[in-house]
Amino acid sequence: MVTCLPARFALAVLLLSAAVEAREPAVRTVLLSEHPEDFTPSVYVKGAVATVLRFEAPVDASKTRMLAWEGRFEPLLVGGRKVVVEPIRDLAEDEGVPLLVTLTNGREIPLLLKAPGQGRRAELDQQVNVFEDRQRYEAMYSTLMDSLKQQRVLGEEIARLRQEERSSDHALAALVVNGDITQTPFTNRRRWALKEEGANIVVEVLTSTTVPKVAVLFSVTNHDAKNPWSLKEARLSTVSSGESRPFALRMKQDEIAPGATGRIAVVADDSVFQSPQGLEQLALELFRADGLSQAYLVLEWRLFKE
Repeated sequence: MVTCLPARFALAVLLLSAAVEAREPAVRTVLLSEHPEDFTPSVYVKGAVATVLRFEAPVDASKTRMLAWEGRFEPLLVGGRKVVVEPIRDLAEDEGVPLLVTLTNGREIPLLLKAPGQGRRAELDQQVNVFEDRQRYEAMYSTLMDSLKQQRVLGEEIARLRQEERSSDHALAALVVNGDITQTPFTNRRRWALKEEGANIVVEVLTSTTVPKVAVLFSVTNHDAKNPWSLKEARLSTVSSGESRPFALRMKQDEIAPGATGRIAVVADDSVFQSPQGLEQLALELFRADGLSQAYLVLEWRLFKE
């Protein structure tokens, strides 16, 4: 679904069914030696998104199969040490499809294909490296890369929290998300109500004549009957080059229960529109917990200054 607002407002809002992501690939390592023999590792897949499974030995295509996959998955693609799986549609929360991968050395590896869970513990897998022996070089290297990635993410989170403690923009965002707009220099400028399967989103653009700041407030109502709605990531970048811009973000709560409404506030200095080439259009995008784009806004400086 694409929803375009009038051009004179200089704001386009697109609710997308899939994200075009320029982020680091979601690569995960599974070490079979760390699990009991009766344990079946899960692989998290999503409709119309291919996931690559990579093994330490060539795969026997004639003995590799999914159970009850017809109508739910594309046919398996097997080549060399890789298997590619692609669901035709999203799997239900309680739905799992068994996959048995047989290597040319006779080793059988059972896996369970499932839908991504909420939060970061069960994100969509783009590639899963499956190893039998942790001592093999590839297994050690892949595990090391996982550890370094986790260490980097933790370091970035600590640095972000320290920066937020000293940020006036985060203080303003906290007031906005809590509904205390009268205690800020902002006033409501524009407001749009958007509807999408699973969620309704109200977008409010806030402006100020006294401070060089801009703000956007999202009110998200979760219409999913079972699953909570949560935010994975927000991005602010230039439309022309994709260059990131700094901003402050605050959420009313980490998860929005079915039927409930939560708010997300974004505040930035209006210098984010400036570049050596002049004023830039900015893209503000929200990604929900499963990694897909939930809202995409194109902002222009004059929207906040007219």
